[in-house]
Amino acid sequence: MSERVTSAASNESPVYLDGKTAYLPSFVDYATGLIDNLFEWFGNLGIFFWQVLRAAITPPYEWRELLNQLDEVGSKSCLLVFAAGASAGVIISLEARYSLTRFGATSLFPASLVYSVIQVMGPIITGLMVSGRVGAGIGAELASMKVTEQIDAIEASAINPYRILAAPRIVACILMLPLLTLVADASGLLMGWFAQTMVEPLSFYQFIESGFKGSSLHSFLPQTLKSSVYGLIIGLIACYEGMRTRGGAEGVGRAATNSVVLGSLFLILSDVVMVKLILVIF
Repeated sequence: MSERVTSAASNESPVYLDGKTAYLPSFVDYATGLIDNLFEWFGNLGIFFWQVLRAAITPPYEWRELLNQLDEVGSKSCLLVFAAGASAGVIISLEARYSLTRFGATSLFPASLVYSVIQVMGPIITGLMVSGRVGAGIGAELASMKVTEQIDAIEASAINPYRILAAPRIVACILMLPLLTLVADASGLLMGWFAQTMVEPLSFYQFIESGFKGSSLHSFLPQTLKSSVYGLIIGLIACYEGMRTRGGAEGVGRAATNSVVLGSLFLILSDVVMVKLILVIF
């Protein structure tokens, strides 16, 4: 048995000379610590959101920075979202045609494609693409400003960093996500129709008329507007992770990673809740 070394002057757990400790944390202790950290994270996020909200609704407003962020989030993400939506449209078209052919319901192809793209795939694909591109960019940018003490310099100049850094980015994400969702929907429907036409000729007019028959604005407007919530989640988490960074270059990488992972995770979880709310309300 290894020799045991104890210290009478301290209450620390006894230690063995071979490097092993006599006390191992139980699963309950680990779970308790994890829950404490989780509640602490949500609490700090709530405080951060309140500070950003208060800075966003009180003058002066940073219109120029907001326009720059609208261009950064919207224009520079448009091509990526278009490509992702087009790919989803082609995949849905191929899968839907194969499944409907098996059951002899090919006449339902336009409606099934429109429903799948606009109500299901368009918003979530747009959110994930923007989370990967914009979320990582915001997290890394603000984290680098934090570790190089640029944010501290802004505070020392009596300028609210939440107003000039966080609020414009979050508002830009909220405003641009619905527009990018429309881009993804349009590219998905267009490429889905094109994939179908390559196999079986179908006029675009007939495709649109059959696909949107029996549909109303209430069927698609909530699905598009819910992407604004995605934008709030992406911008809020990315700014929060960036502005609380510690640890130099390693912290910058960790902030960018957390921005993407947590933003995508909470985006999907929020979609579950919003789908249920939309079905109940509309």
